[in-house]
Amino acid sequence: MLKRTYDWCIDAADKPYALWIMAAVSFAESSFFPIPPDIMLLPMSLAQPKKAWWFAAVCTIASVAGGVVGYAIGALLYDSVGHWLITVYGLSDKVETFRASYAEWGAVIILLKGLTPIPYKLVTITSGFAGYNIWLFILCSIVARGGRFFVVAVLLNRYGDLIRAELEKRLGTWVAIGAVVLVLGFYVAFKLV
Repeated sequence: MLKRTYDWCIDAADKPYALWIMAAVSFAESSFFPIPPDIMLLPMSLAQPKKAWWFAAVCTIASVAGGVVGYAIGALLYDSVGHWLITVYGLSDKVETFRASYAEWGAVIILLKGLTPIPYKLVTITSGFAGYNIWLFILCSIVARGGRFFVVAVLLNRYGDLIRAELEKRLGTWVAIGAVVLVLGFYVAFKLV
């Protein structure tokens, strides 16, 4: 199943709908979806390393747009949707602490958490809930998310063939490592928030 999914992503990389799917995943991941856009960004960039920059740009734009939706959930819908999402992730008791830290460290929190595997939706919703300046939030999101996706683009553009050969040789191992990193991101989010 893993190999089929990987092959589908590689084969679909040059199809117009793949870019839309990647953008949708990137958008949703910043506001409510638990799976990062890397599941599409990596194979698509491996299939077409020269387009890695374009794929990173699309991920960045969609992620920031999704982040604005997450911000709106926190600012406008926290009592219903936002509180429910925070509860689903088991962070209800930690939101006030996280919110208080925005007074001193808002931009640093957004920049650091936007670059890590820590679920970005937690930052976007809490930023809205905390009433963080929307324009500064958008600027920090562009820097953080763009930085994250463009690092992937640089690596895959430059070393795509080597990475693809290694990935295809040990696909299961690399997917397991990715899953561990994702789980660790959630774990760190629960501990730090």
